[in-house]
Amino acid sequence: MSRLSTLRVVAAGVALTFGSTGCWEQWSVDWWPQMKWQKAVQAFEQTGQPSAPAGFVPPEGTIPFGRAPVTSQMPLAAAEALLNPRPASLANLDNGKKKFETFCSPCHGLAGLGDGTVAGPPFGKGPFAGVLPIAGPIGGQITKNFTDGHIYTVISQGIRRMPSYKRIRSDDRWDIVNYVRYLNGQGHVPPQTAQAATQPQGATQ
Repeated sequence: MSRLSTLRVVAAGVALTFGSTGCWEQWSVDWWPQMKWQKAVQAFEQTGQPSAPAGFVPPEGTIPFGRAPVTSQMPLAAAEALLNPRPASLANLDNGKKKFETFCSPCHGLAGLGDGTVAGPPFGKGPFAGVLPIAGPIGGQITKNFTDGHIYTVISQGIRRMPSYKRIRSDDRWDIVNYVRYLNGQGHVPPQTAQAATQPQGATQ
């Protein structure tokens, strides 16, 4: 083989080697960038842009559509400003009453007067002293200063000796909020709803 032929073979080998490397392997993103290894910014990844330091994190206080708010992950002011998504109706007041009697009445009492079966002095005779009323002459004065979001957050997270009741479905927690408002004559309850809610169970209209 002549020297020229040898050089041609070597040149072809070098071209083949570097050409195939450029197609199949990427040694450096600066020298041989490829589509399969291109840089991409993923969701929630830092972008490095001063105008977007948190990447694709949703704006503060937003809630994913169709999901219940997680108050423990929200600033207190945002949690207390939550709007009640369940306008008072006969159906959700009835549900709120049932959930209240199940989860809340052992401490707060069936009428919200702080005299539940386990509540102690000053309103009850049980072992847990200092249970606050949430309805009636005293409780009504307390709850009227609370937003719906505040009551929902207290149910969700608990406060002081009151435990968290986040095991209650979010919609049921809001129904309890509506029922607490109803007990105190607070909130916007349609007249026909309020009238129906006061009837004994099983009564016909």
